[in-house]
Amino acid sequence: MAGTNGTNRTENAGNTDVSTAEITEISHRAWRRGHVPTPDLLPVARNSLTLSVLIPAYNEEQNIGKAIEAMAATLRAEGIPFELVIVNDNSTDDTLGVVEGMRAQYPEINLVSNLPPGGLGRAVRCGVHHYTGDVLAIVMADLSDHPKDVVRCYRVIELGYDCAFGSRFVRGSKVSDYPFVKLLANRTGNFLIRTMFFTSHNDLTNAFKVYRRHVIDDIAPLHAAHFNITIEMSLSALIRHYRIGMIPIDWSGRTWGQSNLKLQEMGRRYICTLLKIWFERLLIVDDLMAERSVRK
Repeated sequence: MAGTNGTNRTENAGNTDVSTAEITEISHRAWRRGHVPTPDLLPVARNSLTLSVLIPAYNEEQNIGKAIEAMAATLRAEGIPFELVIVNDNSTDDTLGVVEGMRAQYPEINLVSNLPPGGLGRAVRCGVHHYTGDVLAIVMADLSDHPKDVVRCYRVIELGYDCAFGSRFVRGSKVSDYPFVKLLANRTGNFLIRTMFFTSHNDLTNAFKVYRRHVIDDIAPLHAAHFNITIEMSLSALIRHYRIGMIPIDWSGRTWGQSNLKLQEMGRRYICTLLKIWFERLLIVDDLMAERSVRK
């Protein structure tokens, strides 16, 4: 399946600039008045924040090298200080060997191995313990996420946002090769999330998101072991009322290998994480906000 949503955001597919008109500020309706904070971050100088790009990789020997090359080339061209945190998630192919063979050419690589048992959530949690930057981007190793959108989200952070979330389903986004069944499940799940959390963000299950370090510190410890890590991180930031900017992004389905997302297996895990954070929002958000205030 191939399709597009809206129109291309620029004529130049490699453009990495982002205008304020493209940013939608995301929030959700508070249960009580006192829960909505005023923005507390100021814009920062261009390329003054170190970016950590966390890439979990399980049996991605055909993709990981291309992902590293593309990401490093784009970030170097932009002059952004960065590291690539590659988490080898118990791969049984030559993923580890491919990354090790690239370290001389790409000294920005920070290679770590996730101990068994594996799983996307566990790999992300492992990477969170090892990144060193001011900003953390979660990016898939299958080339579905575009490096230029990583830069665009980084530019959103520079404007004073705590988080930058990409959406594949807003005007200006472009999506190709999304399997129909997974697309249907995605839209159904995100509609449920939007209803439960009174939010306008329509792609919270997508892993590709960018966070300032203080947000990651605040939502820790993370517990999700698999793909449910995507909503554990995004919803945990959302209910704490961090300032989140949403922009349109491009996304394309993988061209090699198989996705590790199994809908039947993940359903119960998504539901568990969703209910956990929904009850946190309903019952103890004041405690969460109090801890956030202390950490600032």
